[in-house]
Amino acid sequence: METILEFGTKAVKPTVRMLFDMKDVIYDREWLSRTNNIELYYMYRELSLSKNDALIMKEHGLRYDITVIPPRMMGCEFVKTAGHYHPKVPGSDTTFPEIYEVLRGEARYLMQKPEDDGIMDVILINASEGDKVIIPPGYGHLTINASNKVLKMANWVARDFESIYAPIKEKGGGAYFILDKGIVKNPGYDSVPEIRLLEPSNFKEIGVQKNREMYGLVKDIKKLEFLTEPQEYGWIFEKLGSIA
Repeated sequence: METILEFGTKAVKPTVRMLFDMKDVIYDREWLSRTNNIELYYMYRELSLSKNDALIMKEHGLRYDITVIPPRMMGCEFVKTAGHYHPKVPGSDTTFPEIYEVLRGEARYLMQKPEDDGIMDVILINASEGDKVIIPPGYGHLTINASNKVLKMANWVARDFESIYAPIKEKGGGAYFILDKGIVKNPGYDSVPEIRLLEPSNFKEIGVQKNREMYGLVKDIKKLEFLTEPQEYGWIFEKLGSIA
């Protein structure tokens, strides 16, 4: 597929996530052992429509990205992102959140809250075009494209941290695998609770509404302060019903 993203007047090349980059988190090991390295999905980082927008984002410590995940089977498993956790906000015990928007296609967002060597909470949100999904503090996450459509999604996130991939990699993947014949627990974890299903995070208080593209929040960027100072916005995450 064409991998150059037209964003405003810019033609943006992606960072490509290859299959072998994710070899430790793939469910179907037999398939993996006999397949070639292939492109799985495409990441376009630090996007902006103007120099002024870019300055506003930097001043507020934020970043706008787009990820494109074509439909694909990895053996018996639907294509997914590698999965990661976020670090704590400096000087606090709260980890950075993130917000996603489905621009095209369908997505399943799997979120998990760790406890000791197991997982204390697992959330699955099914999202379609126009939906928004907030990843709350304390949760790792990955995205699955279980459809036959190209998934194109955007995210806003704090720009000054590195995602933490090792814990999910060491467990062989997320708490659950989404396969063509159903959803199965990952035996790599000591304990995994049943999945809680939640609705997408669409509510007006922070300018997050279905079918209203969230890039426009660059013009009202104060509404995104919960991404850089989540310890001050606990009410948002409580309202989501996502705190176990």
